[in-house]
Amino acid sequence: MRSNCSTRLCDRIVILLTPESPTAMQQKSPSFSRWFTQPLDRVALIAMVILGVLMALLVLSGDHTAPRVRQFSWQDKQVGATDSAFLLTFSRPMDRTSVEDNLRVVPPLPGKISWAGRRMAYTLEAPAPYGTAFQVELQDARDRFAQTNARPIHPFTGRFRSRDRAFVYLGLEGEEAGRLVLENLTRQEHKILTPASLAVLSFKPYPQGDRILFSATDRAVINQSQLEQKLYTVSTGIDPQSPDQLLTNTRDRPVEAPPQPVGTVTLVLDSQDYQNLKFDLSPDGQKIVLQRANRNNPADFGLWLIEADQPPKPLKTQPGGDFLIAPDSNSIAMSQGQGLAILPLESGADPLSFLAKYGLILAFSNDGSQAATVQFGAELNNPIESLYVVDNAGNETNVLQTDGSLVSAEFDPAHPVLYVLVADRIPNPELYLEQPYLVAINLETAERTDLLKLPIQRDLQMSLAPDGLGILLDQVTSAEGVEPGVAQSEDGSAIVSSRLWFLPLVLDETGNPSPTEPQALPLMGLNPRWLP
Repeated sequence: MRSNCSTRLCDRIVILLTPESPTAMQQKSPSFSRWFTQPLDRVALIAMVILGVLMALLVLSGDHTAPRVRQFSWQDKQVGATDSAFLLTFSRPMDRTSVEDNLRVVPPLPGKISWAGRRMAYTLEAPAPYGTAFQVELQDARDRFAQTNARPIHPFTGRFRSRDRAFVYLGLEGEEAGRLVLENLTRQEHKILTPASLAVLSFKPYPQGDRILFSATDRAVINQSQLEQKLYTVSTGIDPQSPDQLLTNTRDRPVEAPPQPVGTVTLVLDSQDYQNLKFDLSPDGQKIVLQRANRNNPADFGLWLIEADQPPKPLKTQPGGDFLIAPDSNSIAMSQGQGLAILPLESGADPLSFLAKYGLILAFSNDGSQAATVQFGAELNNPIESLYVVDNAGNETNVLQTDGSLVSAEFDPAHPVLYVLVADRIPNPELYLEQPYLVAINLETAERTDLLKLPIQRDLQMSLAPDGLGILLDQVTSAEGVEPGVAQSEDGSAIVSSRLWFLPLVLDETGNPSPTEPQALPLMGLNPRWLP
């Protein structure tokens, strides 16, 4: 019994150790030669071998494909004075020197170049002149890791244009009287924006130039009171096509609505319960601050805030006078008591700062780093008004003094120059008269340049072009007495006529504006304002 078990175990071991026959092997798996004889398999193998050889050659010889510009942030856009830099994004890291040496902007726009990986930023030294088409050209630039025989960048040409050179003014004669009028110098277009049923009192352009915020009175009730003014917007018909709209398709911002047809009027705020007085529009176009007085309760007087798509709400602040929204669009400078308060646009919030030395603010610089403020003299017999420039570090510089009036001021958008309308007192014991001047003050050297001596007039308005290349002025002739429906100056006298003028601005080699001859425009109107 023990012998039989041993025999069977030995037989099994022999079977396991005995090699299988070729026939058995063929039955278990096909041979390589038989697999290679199949036509489809043979084609696949040959293709793999060829592709492998090509890949090896490509790796050994380097990358010969040409780099290219993947994105140009200003492509087919319209840029304004606040658009200060464009971006070029490349398909691979670039030799920066070769890019900087071969980049061309036509017509030339001086600027500075900075890099972040594959992105290059070109920051303009001054706003692009309005009404101009530009090209950005790049060729012969090379990949940073390319060999000497590598192909240069695929030639690139980008196109953009600056906004139209255009302004809005308040018409004075004929069918334009009391209506907003758009003058587009680039396209040679002249359009009346507001309907004849409304008499416009004041206005502010929106930052994109596509709309105008204005206050107006219905002509049917203008004989009763000018305190019935309501707030409206009117479309200019301009499509800004701003580079900012590159972000409008993100989740954080809604898609911009298409521009409305020219002359579309929309009511913003009525005057049923409150009288609407002075107003200002924030630099970002999202907020309106205005003074309102309750018709039934004169003590209910103060500032109100209107934000986009929200009902107006009162701002609980201390009583004040003139105000101006700061460039950050979140605070205002307001005359309060014997000083100037900087207030957040929040009801009941404490002042951010209080400048007791100054009684009025005339202008902010575009970046908010400087403000032009007025200090009123304490002497009654010899009142002196002093113009100070105050920066955000608290430094104060007295740049101008007059025994007359400081009317308005504007900062140059690209140069350290402040333009001021000042009216010096004319010595006359019998009659108080002031001689107005347009002056430029170099903020680095404190040098004053008298650009233009203006005719003696009671109402002065100026507007500095957003690209800093010119100033619009109006020359007003007024008369005593007021008639219903007739435009009035700030002192309440009737405006008989008003001619618009354009003063070109040219800087000399020292950075100071040079006096030039003003150009009379064939337009009769008031308060011209450049579109941003």
